[in-house]
Amino acid sequence: MPRSKHTRSQPVPPQPGWAVYLRTSTDENQKPEMSRARQLFTIETNVLERSDIGVYDTYIDVLTGKTPNRAGYQKLLADARAGKFSHVIVERADRFGRNDTEALRAIDELYEFGVAVRFANSPDLDPMDPDDRVLVALSFTLARRESSLLGIRVKGGQRAKRQSGGWCGQAPDGYRNVEERTTADVRKQFGKFTRRIEIEPERAQLWREAWALLLEDRYTLEEIAEILHGRGYRRMRGGPFVTVLKNGKRRPNISTLSNAFRNWAYAGWVVSKANDIPPKTIRGIWEPIISTEDFERGLAILERRIDNRSYKRRHDYLLTGMIVYQDTQGKLTRLTGSTSNAGRLRGGTPYYRVSAPGGVAFLCAEIDARVAEELHRIQIDPELLPLIRASYTHELAEQMGIIPPDEKIKLQNKLKEIDAEEVRLARMMASGKISEATWDELWREWQEQREQIRRMIESLEMQQMHHIDNLESALQIIAVIGKLYNGLQRKDQKEVLRQIADRVVVNENGSVKLVLRSLFAYLSELSGEVGAIQAQQQKKSGKTKRGEPTHVCAPTPSAEQSSTRRHFLWGTWIRTRTNGSKGRGSAVELSPNDC
Repeated sequence: MPRSKHTRSQPVPPQPGWAVYLRTSTDENQKPEMSRARQLFTIETNVLERSDIGVYDTYIDVLTGKTPNRAGYQKLLADARAGKFSHVIVERADRFGRNDTEALRAIDELYEFGVAVRFANSPDLDPMDPDDRVLVALSFTLARRESSLLGIRVKGGQRAKRQSGGWCGQAPDGYRNVEERTTADVRKQFGKFTRRIEIEPERAQLWREAWALLLEDRYTLEEIAEILHGRGYRRMRGGPFVTVLKNGKRRPNISTLSNAFRNWAYAGWVVSKANDIPPKTIRGIWEPIISTEDFERGLAILERRIDNRSYKRRHDYLLTGMIVYQDTQGKLTRLTGSTSNAGRLRGGTPYYRVSAPGGVAFLCAEIDARVAEELHRIQIDPELLPLIRASYTHELAEQMGIIPPDEKIKLQNKLKEIDAEEVRLARMMASGKISEATWDELWREWQEQREQIRRMIESLEMQQMHHIDNLESALQIIAVIGKLYNGLQRKDQKEVLRQIADRVVVNENGSVKLVLRSLFAYLSELSGEVGAIQAQQQKKSGKTKRGEPTHVCAPTPSAEQSSTRRHFLWGTWIRTRTNGSKGRGSAVELSPNDC
């Protein structure tokens, strides 16, 4: 990440204050002022109005989050190092940056400066907590997926325009972009403006001369660049066709010439490999600079000169750094990616293998497919979600002291008893049976008791809500992880795997096992237990009709089942054991009202 020139100096202790960061995309995609207003409203409503510290400054960028080279973003980092504020607030995690690697690195750097980062849509989420960080990282992955979907829609519009003979994007050198306001009768079909390209006479003359030199078939591209340079022509952005180095060596720019001589747009044709539009199928609605016949003659000349060299293709290994082999004795050995015969036309065959001679090897395609199957297997059945929530709440209350419903009723009854006692003694004071001094002392004790009980109820209820919110976020991810995974791009699949699993274990038969991180292992285990209980009760009560939902309550936990409890609590895993014995996780005791 680009850093300030003061990066090497020691950070200054931060002063209390909020730094508000607002980011929108470019003006071509949306109205920045409306997006900023919405972001600021969410930030103020969810965070700033409830905070005791003020706002130091607001930092604004109108630029894609894929790059860290944003003026407001870099100024925020510089001010953080200078200790000008203690907290940074953004609407949601992906506003900090669409590139999760850069954004998480910036969050870590701010933490080193003593500055905390918070998100208005999840104020209690702490990106420095290991388990919360999983959710933050996954939110970046989902943001990239949303960006990819937007790109698909944009590409669909570009495909339609190319099919009708239009040009998309920056005009090639020799042409210029033209934007015209549409008339009322075609506005509904084409919008307020139409965009096309037309010949730019001065630049077009350059390319007519360049093609004339190529078609003579006696000049190399380097020689053509020298001739154009000698005639005073320069490239589209002002650079010379020949660069003279300090040692006097001349470096002709042949890539510009090579790309132009292969661009069918100069012959008036729409060509797009991404949209499956081959040459000479769709005529463009612009004037060509060179005829189709001369263009094809030029291509034939270049093809005769090309140096046919083969290049080794590098395979993109999905499980690099996280796949291990487990032999029959249980020993784990790290596997590395290896591609045999990479120089082949299709790039050879990639394997995960033990680097030692004679070691085992597994086809990457087979292992990667089994990983996707494992992710489908750990998905949670949506019908089990209510029982999982109930189980989680029950264990949370039992292990962490969070008040269950009956305890809450007892505390509320205690408040009523204090009220009744106050009324009774008030009558005694009115009749002169107790003194006013005694009454004042008793009244203060009652107030202290009331405040203590109310704080206990409020604090524990708020704490419980935090835990349930974390559970809901994790459930939303693991409930769709299998379907989501297959729709992601390769780099996003890698990121999802690294956030969900610590490693992938392969045995001698090629079977795959995911060693899940604690949060997802807990949910997967709990889902299996609840599902087993549900199946057992269905078996006892008889089979249900197909399509008819079955509503099942879990039984009271046995002593053996209660010997081990596991929780996900505010980013911390707590395992408690009784008498040092290993027992299964507890089942859930539900009241009739829960069923």
